[in-house]
Amino acid sequence: MSSLTSSHPAYQSGVEEIAEALSSRSYDLVSGEKVKQLLLQRSASALDDLEPFRESWSRMPLDSYMADGGRYRRRRHATLSAPRSSVDYRVEAHQPHYQGLDYNNLNGGVARHYEPFEEQNLRGRTMDSLLTLGCDIFGRLAPYSGWHIEAHQFRIEVDGEEVGLPTPEGVHRDGVTFVLMAMIGRSNATGGESTVFNLDKQPVEKFSLTDPLDLALVNDERVYHGVSPIEQIDPTAPASRDVLVITYRHKP
Repeated sequence: MSSLTSSHPAYQSGVEEIAEALSSRSYDLVSGEKVKQLLLQRSASALDDLEPFRESWSRMPLDSYMADGGRYRRRRHATLSAPRSSVDYRVEAHQPHYQGLDYNNLNGGVARHYEPFEEQNLRGRTMDSLLTLGCDIFGRLAPYSGWHIEAHQFRIEVDGEEVGLPTPEGVHRDGVTFVLMAMIGRSNATGGESTVFNLDKQPVEKFSLTDPLDLALVNDERVYHGVSPIEQIDPTAPASRDVLVITYRHKP
């Protein structure tokens, strides 16, 4: 873990640019190439385990809490926390994930006990780099807030039998303060278009996360978001879409 600041001026200006965009319009999109540059400016070893990290999505258990009966989603979960104006986060004891029905009318209202992240990935360099980047960006927007952080590994699969829904609850907010969504990988998949909506649920921008480490960041208190279904490019082979979602909620 490290202090909130990096001495590299390009890193500082890049993070400031993202924070300013997020402040002005409540969402921002950052290409995977730019993310890699930022992370490597901060630490030359920031992505040393990127490929094993991405490969870990192939070892995910099924999400057994799908109220629609779907078997198209795999998932792992972790809980962390960070003090205000700091990237010195800590990994908390494993605990269930909970959302009220107001935020998730499909799967909310129950404590969902997911399998934890594999330890080497949760404590690896890539995960550390993305967690601290989120702490840094969001800490500039809310410098007096500590964070309750939850991390989610998602894989959406399509094999021709079910529709693959990245957001089966539809257009939604997560009930947190900020959300960081990182593309990990796509295989034989098309679709999965993301849309940001204003508080009147009117669409304001559509985009697709396609390349590894493409990021979408949203102020969850000010916008809704949703993702369209994925489909197979080659109908004879399975398709998948892998995403890392990290949420940051104000912590008293």
